[in-house]
Amino acid sequence: MPKSNPQSWDASSLRRAISAAGVALWSWNVETDAFSMDDRGFELWNVTQNGTVRFEDLSARIHPADRDRVRAAFTATRAIIGAYEIDFRIIIGEDIRWISARGIGDDSGLHDRLAYGIFLDVTGRKQAEEGHELLAGEMSHRVKNLLAIAMGLTQLTSRSTTTAKEMATDLTGRLAALGRAHDLVRPLPGHQGTAALLGDLVAILLSPYEDTGAFSGRIRVAVPRMGVGENTATTLALVIHELATNSLKYGALSSELGHLDISGASEGDEVRIIWTERGGPKVSVGERPTGYGSRLVERSVGGQLGGSINYDWSEDGLIVTLRLKAEKLAS
Repeated sequence: MPKSNPQSWDASSLRRAISAAGVALWSWNVETDAFSMDDRGFELWNVTQNGTVRFEDLSARIHPADRDRVRAAFTATRAIIGAYEIDFRIIIGEDIRWISARGIGDDSGLHDRLAYGIFLDVTGRKQAEEGHELLAGEMSHRVKNLLAIAMGLTQLTSRSTTTAKEMATDLTGRLAALGRAHDLVRPLPGHQGTAALLGDLVAILLSPYEDTGAFSGRIRVAVPRMGVGENTATTLALVIHELATNSLKYGALSSELGHLDISGASEGDEVRIIWTERGGPKVSVGERPTGYGSRLVERSVGGQLGGSINYDWSEDGLIVTLRLKAEKLAS
């Protein structure tokens, strides 16, 4: 019985398979530096198909931070035995794409002085990897912060209690409140929850840091009565949580005589929230936070909340001014 014929991989079949895979084909003349690509390659690089395209023409579109590395890597491929893969960014207008260039190294693989390979658009994969790295960094930062907060709350509780039992009860309550506040610093699965009032949100987040003993009322909140949407609540909670953590470590909440005022006002299409610390350790005028948490706060305020954050140090303490888009708060 004759065997069935396998699929015939003629040029037309190969072109269809390559197109379905999103692969762009290229060849590089190692002597003349001329580059040749198929239609998908020209589309990927946003290069017009007229005249001769050279490697340097494509290099001009490579991200400046990657350009020298890619040039050196392509030159080095002639000494590589076997397959190679080079990932880099290109700039197309205002967009950044991640490209993976793959081929076979070693001059023995050249045909008529031509090296062959493919380009793949791996932007989606790279963005996912960057997202995972950011999440891992954020989680590591939060764990360190929680440990620092727990130590700070222990010291805070010891100042307002007189017996071990009383301290244990108060500390347990504070840690439980911290847990409730921490729930607001992460998205809820399935978009659970509804909008909360701005004042209630701030009060819940700061409740673990409030003294209930000899020096009560060290934290005062007076903000406009307005709703905060679920998405914004998560981001705003992260910002408040970070500011409170820094205050407990270095600012007003680290001192027995320190106090914190959070006030706010509506100004047209903006909401202004002012975080004022007084009575804490002396700080140097003009200091600027540079840690991961501070960068995360600035990115959150500027990105998700569409606003700005300003730090003002004086001898009396820190004043942080948050300016947020009113429409963002309700989202």
